[in-house]
Amino acid sequence: MDPAMNVKAGMKSQTFRNCRLQIVTGEYSLSTQDGGECVVDVFDDTNNNSLDIRIRSGNEYMPSFKVTRESDHCQIGRLRYLIDLPEQNLSVLLSFTHREDVVDFKELLNATTGRMKKRSVFNERTEKASASQYFQFYGYLSQQQNMMQDYIRTSTYQRAMLQNCTDFQDKVVIDVGAGSGILSFFAVQAGARKVYAIEASTMATHAEALIKQNNLSDKVILIPGKVEEVEIPEKVDVIISEPMGYMLYNERMLESYLHAKKWLKPDGKMFPTRGDLHVAPFFDDALYMEHFSKANFWYQNSFYGVDLSNLRDSALEEYFRQPIVDTFDVRILMAKPVTHTVDFLSAAEEDLHRIEIPLHFVVHSAGTVHGLAFWFDVLFQGSSVPVWLSTAPQEPLTHWYQVRCLLRSPLFVKVGQSLSGKVLLISNRRYR
Repeated sequence: MDPAMNVKAGMKSQTFRNCRLQIVTGEYSLSTQDGGECVVDVFDDTNNNSLDIRIRSGNEYMPSFKVTRESDHCQIGRLRYLIDLPEQNLSVLLSFTHREDVVDFKELLNATTGRMKKRSVFNERTEKASASQYFQFYGYLSQQQNMMQDYIRTSTYQRAMLQNCTDFQDKVVIDVGAGSGILSFFAVQAGARKVYAIEASTMATHAEALIKQNNLSDKVILIPGKVEEVEIPEKVDVIISEPMGYMLYNERMLESYLHAKKWLKPDGKMFPTRGDLHVAPFFDDALYMEHFSKANFWYQNSFYGVDLSNLRDSALEEYFRQPIVDTFDVRILMAKPVTHTVDFLSAAEEDLHRIEIPLHFVVHSAGTVHGLAFWFDVLFQGSSVPVWLSTAPQEPLTHWYQVRCLLRSPLFVKVGQSLSGKVLLISNRRYR
């Protein structure tokens, strides 16, 4: 370790008590040395945009080092902070007693070394109330259970990683939106050396508990926060995530998945690698009449003496604007589907803000087109085996189901007739 540094006159300082020190060494096989309880003194050398950090036990100083603009450092879990010291071939891992202390320590390092809080891409595109509701929903164990019990989803992810273990062996991985951490555990099973599990909801607390319960604290590092805002101290070999929503794009987590590529090595891999959204016309008299009849409530001209009839058109518009999440018999499809593909390795976040899908169908059965049906597949393009996860109506049901959008005015078509048009998917804009 470096000898104790002299404190310059006029230096601002801050002390963090009741901390614990661990020294981490090694690149492929990590070794941890417990330094015991300590006090951390931080001296702000503003003129040089650096920090002098001294760690002491009792009255004796232990490690002393500088943190500069070039230093790699990040929060690990809720109460730990990691500082890499490459010139000493080690890293310092500090554990704090209180959440407030680690937040203050992080802000002090970021501000002094010029790593000021960056603009949040997530906050710029997402309403605060919507984000709060989203993360609250995924913070429930019951919702995590619903996804984990989807056998097709969970088993396909595990199979994709284990059958392509060469892509994970001794590799560094990021798990975007880790939830319970189940995909991080699969990555370790496939041989990953280290996994950074990023989770913004309160599920992060439960994930950290599972990491400890499964004795994986040396391999799975929980990073609480949004992928657009957290820091990772190194480039990674693989990004894993389960970012698909209804109709593939719903919830806009795919944008967060693509954002994580800022840490991906040039030859890195993404699991999943590609997504295919399929669109086909369908007929369903019962579904159409069900939605049409809902609006008849507003056709009443004497509801407790009140005439509601002038709202019927508005009600019809509202009912037919809402997508229907359910499943259906593949025989209701009236033409071969059109497929829109997005390559996650090459796509940019902005590519998902406006998606236009040209449609051209040749009808194979006469009848009434009541709307368009949507489903998706994703591909895990591993080095050994390509693995597909499908939500198609002819495949076993998943928690994504399928999605249908009704036409307010159905179309009658004949066999061999062509149908043309387009699907336009536009992301919601944040109101300022």
